[in-house]
This record gives sequence, structure tokens and C-alpha cells, in this order.
Amino acid sequence: MNWHLLSITEIAELLKSNPSGISNSIALQRLSEYGKNEIEDKRKKTILQMILHQLTDFMILVLIVVAIVSGILGDLTDTIIILAIIVINAAVGFIQEYRSEKAIEALKNMAPSFARVVREGSTLEITATELVPGDVVLLEAGNIIPADVRFFETHQIKVDESALTGESHNVEKNCNILPKGDYSLGDRINMGFKGTHITNGRGIAYVMATGMNTELGLIAKMIQTDEKSTPLQRRLTAFGKRLSVIVLFICTVIFVIGWWRGEDALTMLLTSISLAVAAIPEALPALVTIALAFGAKRLAKSNALIRKLPAVETLGSVTYICSDKTGTLTLNKMTVQETYEIPNRDSSSTFLENSVLLDAMALNNDVSKDRNEKWLGDSTEVALVQFAFEKNKERTDLEKKFPRVAEIPFDSTRKCMTTFHKTENLNAGQAGGIMAITKGAVEIILEKLVESQKSLIPELESKANEMAEKGYRVIGYAVKKMDTLPELQDFDAVESGLTLIGFAGIIDPPREEAKQAVAECKQARTIPVMITGDHKLTAIAIAKQLGILTSKEDLVLSGPELAALTESQFDDIVERVRVYARVNPEQKLKIVNALHDRGQIVAMTGDGVNDAPALKNADIGIAMGINGTEVSKEASHMILLDDNFATIVVAVKHGRKVFDNILKFIKYIMTGNSGEIWAIFLAPFFLLPIPLLAIHILWINLVTDGLPGLALASEPAEANIMRRPPRKPKENIFSHGMGKHILWVGLLMGITTLGIQYWAINSGDTHWQTMAFTVLCFSQMGHVMAIRSERESLFKIGVFSNKPLLAALFLTVVLQLILIYSPFFNGVFKTQPLTIYELAITLAVSSIVFWAVEIEKWVKRLKTKNK
Repeated sequence: MNWHLLSITEIAELLKSNPSGISNSIALQRLSEYGKNEIEDKRKKTILQMILHQLTDFMILVLIVVAIVSGILGDLTDTIIILAIIVINAAVGFIQEYRSEKAIEALKNMAPSFARVVREGSTLEITATELVPGDVVLLEAGNIIPADVRFFETHQIKVDESALTGESHNVEKNCNILPKGDYSLGDRINMGFKGTHITNGRGIAYVMATGMNTELGLIAKMIQTDEKSTPLQRRLTAFGKRLSVIVLFICTVIFVIGWWRGEDALTMLLTSISLAVAAIPEALPALVTIALAFGAKRLAKSNALIRKLPAVETLGSVTYICSDKTGTLTLNKMTVQETYEIPNRDSSSTFLENSVLLDAMALNNDVSKDRNEKWLGDSTEVALVQFAFEKNKERTDLEKKFPRVAEIPFDSTRKCMTTFHKTENLNAGQAGGIMAITKGAVEIILEKLVESQKSLIPELESKANEMAEKGYRVIGYAVKKMDTLPELQDFDAVESGLTLIGFAGIIDPPREEAKQAVAECKQARTIPVMITGDHKLTAIAIAKQLGILTSKEDLVLSGPELAALTESQFDDIVERVRVYARVNPEQKLKIVNALHDRGQIVAMTGDGVNDAPALKNADIGIAMGINGTEVSKEASHMILLDDNFATIVVAVKHGRKVFDNILKFIKYIMTGNSGEIWAIFLAPFFLLPIPLLAIHILWINLVTDGLPGLALASEPAEANIMRRPPRKPKENIFSHGMGKHILWVGLLMGITTLGIQYWAINSGDTHWQTMAFTVLCFSQMGHVMAIRSERESLFKIGVFSNKPLLAALFLTVVLQLILIYSPFFNGVFKTQPLTIYELAITLAVSSIVFWAVEIEKWVKRLKTKNK
């Protein structure tokens, strides 16, 4: 129902109410019909449901099976470690899901506890949950509006609706009917909305909607959606399913071949099961959690607080960053950028000596300073006063000469403000009297000019439009001389016959660091999009300064233009839109959904309650830490502690690094597993015994894979990380040559293992199994060093640039040597001490993998250079 377009009489008839209120019996009946005036959480899960949800992830189910198999094999250590990993991951997931439920709680907290109503002519105080449509509520400064209401009596009432609409200025309300048309919430100036704050005045209103039927309730419905899985979660699920099928097939083949060759069936069964356990990367969830936690810790130091761990990786996959303008891309500080003084003024109408415009800017305002010399007042006035102050024009000094004696305050109907000043202290030869200074919207000031200036209006309009096209908000200043202070009741008469003295162009300028951040975004093939409630010209000007708008193909849409498009029309152009101007916060959700339909990964910023649905549904919802509401923060994945766009770009870089390191771990561990599988699979074809025992496989799986793999989370970002496009959302983990690398390097590991085994057996060396086992372990050590960079040589990035990895390698090598040379572990692991010669041969053969991968990277660089 468009209540804002109806008369008070029509509303009273529809609600069957009147200014004396409804009866208590009707209120009870309507309470039964409409329900309580409260925000409901229709999807609230129990704690048990949340915990069970964490255990249904495919990789977790695979790990549970692996833990059971390890327990059956008698390897309780492996079982305990795997179960610990499962518990840690479930705990992290549960905490994140539990915290996401808090967005609804924050919405509930915006509602007041009590409300004053008129029922049957009497004023009552009732709990706000008992309000019903048709109730008459009494509202005054300091109140939170308890439901959606339509005012029918107002007395200078102003409402802070910033939390709901994003509008930073208080909105002055009235009870007039609005002309026919489409109105955003912020433009419905005869209505009040649940959860907003009254800052001034008082009023009386009819309740239009309660509970989930209010604008706040509609937002609650939109954020009561299930969490979307992140790109990484989707890739890991697909990876786990595919890997499980492959491993099951290979292990079955190995068992059948071994049994067919006459190997002991139980031995082959244990070997096959051990290989299956080894091939499943049970350390992967732990590595992912550790990598994400490291990323979150580093991001916190960069003013980005991560609320949901998977968001760290998703940042690296973002293809569109949709950002608020004010405070994020700009300084959130109005600044005078340009002034224009009218030349050749009639001196008889000018009462200030020099710099007339600056004097007027310093005098016509209500700005003050606190004890810390901080400017206090409306942001536009502060900008004007500060500009004059920087030009050595201070109000306190000027008022000694021109004391203020009266004023007509600014209001939204007149769109101007006038101050009156005594002029007795002017220089000799100038008559005393009263000087009026008027400032306001240019179009309003031009209508009030003295006859002698009316011929200049076309020229003045042209100059004002020229400034407006630069994105400036243009303020006009005019003066008028009077002998005595006039009666101030007739505003139109007082504010007429004015002499224009000039214009001031103000704007919220872009952050310098935002320009660099936008350039980095574009270099990284991540598209920055500006979203603002400002007018189109202002948005275009800022976007051009920032480099967001750079070509004719880049589109700009206003809120009404966006509303007029059908879903399919918008889908066709959404990827080309770079600026959205004068949009409502709720239209952000439409933008998110349209980009999702085109397969994009979207980061969306917001600070208001009305931004919550878009933040919740975006792949990365980013709330403002300084100006954001609690609702927007609870619905978000990340909070900007400095409200700065440049911080988002830093976060994207961290996200890409985290994902790179996860991929490096998968490459490392799967290549090692591939080497084990190739060695065991190919041994029978070369008429060789199985080179590894089940306990050797489990050792490699636990120690050789685990320690260096986890240390990869500390790998620094590669130099080109922000000069490449984000990974395509539908790409699987094995793309970009990773699958081939795992196969061929794994095959090389398997062959070198079998090679040392063949050489040792033919040389009569009885230590062949220990040598094969050690070659496989040390080959993985060389491999992890070589894959630290996708393309660059280890010697270029620096051997010592990842100290945690070096420590992990040192510890792994020490543990392997203990297995070889400790009598106790010789018995447990069936190993024998190697001679210095055997150890030297083993180390030399192990280095083959390292040099082979370095050659692979050299070939890649050569191909790139040739291209």
C-alpha cells in the first residue's frame, strides 16, 4: 500500500481509526490478526543442528572413514590426529554459523521496548510489541519509531534514517500528501519507519505496518537465507569426490595385481588400505583452516576484520568490487574546490570592503568549535567556513564589525538561510544599517535577484552548470542592504531583491589512496564499481577522477533508471555498469543477484540496515567499521576498520595469496601421494617387490606431507599476484596444468624410488627398502622447495624467504634420520642404518625431482618470453 500517496482522511477510513485512537477490544482483535510487532527469526537452528551441519561436508565424511580405517589398522596416532582435525574444523564452522544468526538479533535490538499510544481518547504507555495497525502513536525527540507510521501532525520533527536508508542527513518530516510518482524510502517524508531515531521535534502518527510487515521486517526476511558455499568450499568438495573415486579404483587395481602375482592377500589388503589412507589428504582441512587463520590475522593488521574465515580465500576470487562512494572512495569530508565571485558588482549594494564572498561564507553559518578546536556543525557549512578560515577570514573577528542580530534558519522548503548583521562599524562615509546575507541553492537564489542582475541570469546559470558538471554541489551567496531590521515573518519579502555576490562549489573529494587502489584493481582484472546515493553528475565526476569511468563503453545508471529495467534487460548490461547513482540501498541486492546470474564473484560494501540483504547475499559482504550499523556488521563477512576502499584491495591481495598457498599445498601433497601410488603400482611390472611397507606410507602421510605442507601457509605472495586475473569461479583445482604436474612429477618420484630400489637390489645391497623409502621422503623435500613459486626459480625468490618452511624441512629431515639410525625405530619401521655412501647416493637421487621442476619452470618462463 502506498500510504505516502494517500490523504489523512483516506488513511483513517482504510484503518478504521481516528486521532482519538482505536478501542482496546479492536486492538486485541488486530493483535490476533496481525501478530506481535516484533522481528521473527523463522530459520533459527538448534545448536545440535548447527554441529551436525558441520559434519556433513564431503571432505569431513571422507576423513571420518579414513580415521575409522586407520583405527582398524591399529594406527591410533593417525586416528587421533584426524579426529582432532575434524573437531577443530567443526568448531570453527559452528562458531561462524552461530555468529551469523546474530544479524537477526541485532535487528531485534533496534526496536524500542515501549510506545506511547492514544486509545479511546486516552494516552497509554504499552509494550511496543502490542502495537497494531490503526494505533495512534505519540512521538518526540529521543524516541525510536516503534513501527512504520504515517504522520498526521508534525512540529519540526526530524528523523535520523541513516541506518535504514543510508542518508546521512536528518530528514524533516511533514504530514502532506506526496505527488504521484515513485519514491524511495528516504523521499517518503510524510512517513516514519520502525527502528529509526527522532532527533528533533514531535509528531503524531497512525501505525501502518507492524512486525515482519514493516520495512525492517522485510529486511529480516531477506537476510534469513542459508549461507552460500564459497568458491573454495565448492572446489574442495568436487576435489574430494573425484579423488575418492580415483583412489578407490587405483587401490582395487593394486590389490588385484598383487594378489594375482602371488603376494600375500592380507599384506596386499593392508598395503592397499594404507595407500588409500595415504592418498586422502587428511591434513587438507587443517591446512585450509591454518592458512585462512594466518590470512585473517594479517588482514586485521591491515584494518580488515574477518568475521567468517572462508571469506579470506573468497576475496582472492572476487571479480567485481561494488563500493559505496562516501567515506570509502572519498574522504567523507565536504571541501570547497572552487569559488566564483561576480565581477563588476554595483558598489552601492556592496557593504563589505574586500573579499565579499569570503566574508559572507565566514558570517552566514551556525558552525562552532569545541574545546579541541574541532569544527562542529553541518558538513556543508563546515566546508564553507573552513575554506574562509584558511583564507584568514574568521567569523569571531568579522562579527566584531558586523554583529549578527537575527537569522532565518535553513529549511527544506525555502532551501536557503539568511543572517542579519549590524553595519554601524563600517568605514567613514558609508551609511549604517542592516546587512542581510543569504546562502542557498543556486536556482532559488537566482529567482530572488534584484532587477539590475536579472539580465545576467543566463550567464550565471551557465557558470553554475559548469561547476555542477564537475560534480560540485553549488551554493549561491547574495546580500541585501536595509536601513532597519525587517519583520521576519514574511520570508519571501525579506529574501527578495538580493544582489548575487558569487558561488562556492563543494564536493567530498576522492581519497588519494583510492585512486591507486582502483588502478591495482583494474590491473588485477577485478572491476571496481561505485554505488552512491549522490546525484549522477557528482558520481560521474568522482568516478572519472578515480579512474573507475575510463571509456564510452562504461555505463552509468541512476536508481530510477535501474528500477525501470526488467530483470533480463539489466542482466544484459550489468557487467558494463561502472557507476550507480541515486540508488536505494535495497537496489544493491538487485545488483548482486544480476552479477551472480552472470557467474561473477561479488564483494559488496554497506553500512546501513537496508544494506544487510545485499551484504548477506554477496560472496563477500563488507561492512563499515566506523559508520556501519550493528546489523550490517553482523550480516557481513568482513568489516573495514578504516572504511577505506584501499583496504579492500589489500584484502584481495591477501586472499589471492592464501588461495595460492592452498593450491601449493594440494600440489605438494597430491604429487607425493601420486609418487607413492606410481611406485607401488609399477613395481610388479618391473618384477620388483613392493618398495614400501604400510607403516612407511603412513609415516610419509603424517610427517613428510604434514609439516612442510602446513608451513606453505607462510609462503609470501608472488610478485605478479595482482597482475593476473582472478581464478574463474567454475575452474577446478587441477586446472592451469596442476593435474599434469601431479601426474608427471609423481611419476618421476615413483621412477626414482624404483630406480634406487633396482640399483640397490642388483648391487646386492640389503638396505634397498630403506633407501627407496628415504628417496621418496627426500624427493618431497626438494619438491616443496621447487613449487614455492609457480614460475620463478627458488634462487630468485630466495631460499630463506620462508623461514617456517625451512624449519619444517629441517625437522622432517632430522626425524627421517632418526628413523634410519635409531635402533628402536629400526625395529618399529623395519629400517636399517645406511652407510655414508648409501646416504649420499640417496640424497643425490632425491635431488632429481627438485631440478626437474626447476627446469619445468624455466621452460614456462622461456615460452612466456617468446610470446
